[in-house]
Amino acid sequence: MYEDREVRKQESFAKKAGRLAAGALLFGVVAGSVMAGVNMAAVHFLGDPYGVQAQTESLPPVETPPASPPPAAPPAPRTSAETDVTEIVEKAMPSVVAITSMTRYQTRSFGFGWFFGGGQTYEVPGSGSGIIIGQNDTELLIVTNNHVVENTTSLMVTFIDEEGVEAAVKGTDAALDLAVIAVPLSDIPEDTKSRISIAELGDSDALKVGQGVVAIGNALGYGQSVTVGYVSALNREVRVSENETRTLIQTDAAINPGNSGGALLNMQGQVIGINAAKYSSPEVEGMGYAIPISQAEAVLDQLMTWKTRREVEEENRGYLGIQGTSVDAQSAAMFGMPEGVFVYRILENGAAYGSGLREKDIITKVDGQTVRTMEELQALLSYYEQGETVKLTVQTQEEGAYKEHTVEITLRDMPESGE
Repeated sequence: MYEDREVRKQESFAKKAGRLAAGALLFGVVAGSVMAGVNMAAVHFLGDPYGVQAQTESLPPVETPPASPPPAAPPAPRTSAETDVTEIVEKAMPSVVAITSMTRYQTRSFGFGWFFGGGQTYEVPGSGSGIIIGQNDTELLIVTNNHVVENTTSLMVTFIDEEGVEAAVKGTDAALDLAVIAVPLSDIPEDTKSRISIAELGDSDALKVGQGVVAIGNALGYGQSVTVGYVSALNREVRVSENETRTLIQTDAAINPGNSGGALLNMQGQVIGINAAKYSSPEVEGMGYAIPISQAEAVLDQLMTWKTRREVEEENRGYLGIQGTSVDAQSAAMFGMPEGVFVYRILENGAAYGSGLREKDIITKVDGQTVRTMEELQALLSYYEQGETVKLTVQTQEEGAYKEHTVEITLRDMPESGE
C-alpha cells in the first residue's frame, strides 16, 4: 500500500513536470514570435541600424526552438530621431555656408535730423548661416535670413573647406525674413568649387508632426554644427513683433544664435526649412522655428533674378529728397494705416520733387523689396547711385481709403536744403 502511494506520487509529479515543460516551451514560442515580429517591423520602418536583420535571420525556426537559447542582447538605446545621421550630413553639409558680417547700428537723436543720418553710428560683428540654392552665369546664389544681412556693411561667406569669399546682397524680403546673397564664381577657388554643392529642396507641405529632422548651421559663430530632433508642430503661428506673426515649422532640434539662415533637413537630406529663430526663456527648452521651404520658394525664385548690389560710397549715393517717419505695426493697427514710411515732407530740388510721390503718402516697397521703417529705406537706398531710377510702391489716401500705385523716381544727390 505504501509503495502504491509512492508510485502514484511519482507519476503525478512527472505529469506536472511535463505540463510545466510544455508551458515553458509555449512561452518560448510566443516570446520568440513576438520578438521576431518586433525586429522585422523595426527593419521594415527604420532600416537595420543595429544588425537586427542579421540577428533574426540567424534565429532557428520558432517551431523547434533550442532547449536553452542564449539571451538576446538588447538593442542600443535610441537618443534622438536617428542614431546615425552621417549620410544625411555628408550629403547636405557641402551646401551649407557660414556667414560673418559687420552690421551698422544707428542711435536716434531727438528732432527730425536723424532721418538723414543724425545720431551716433557704430558697427558690430555678426554671424549667421546660408544655403547654396543655385547659380547663374557669374554668381553662386545663397539664401539666408533678412535679419542676417540687414544693415550690413560687409559680408563674408565661408564654405565647407573653410575658404572665405566676400558676398553681396542680391535681394531681400523683410516681411518673410528672407534674403538672397551672391558670391562671384570667379572669386571661388577651383578646389572649393569641387567640394561645394547646390542643396536639394524638399516639400515642407508633406511634413508630418513627429518626423525626424536635422539642423545644420553656424551656431554661435563657431562654424558648422549639427543638431537632431523632430518636427514638433506645423503651421505654428509665431509672434515676431507686437503686431506681426509668421507661420513656421516648430522643431526641438537645437536652433542657436548663428543658426539663422541654415538648413532644416528631412531624413532624405532635403531642405524643408530655413532656420529662423528660437524661443528663448528660462522656462522653455527645445522650441526652434524654421521658414517652410515650400512657402519661401516663389519669393526666392524672384529674389535670385534681381541685380546684385554693393553699398555705394556716400558722395555717390542717390537720395529721394524726402523727410519721413516709420509707421510700425502698432501705429498701423492703431490708425488704420499701411505699414511703411510716411512721407511728411518733400524737399524742394530733391529727386522726389515734382514726381508722382506726394506728402502723406506711405512708401511700402522699393523695386519690389519691402520697407517698413525709415532705417530700412535708408539702408536699401545706400546701394543705389545718383542717376539710377527706382520704382516705389506707394499707398495714397483717396476718399478715406488707401490705394496702392507705383512711382518711378530718378535719384539725385542730397538737396542743400535737406538739413
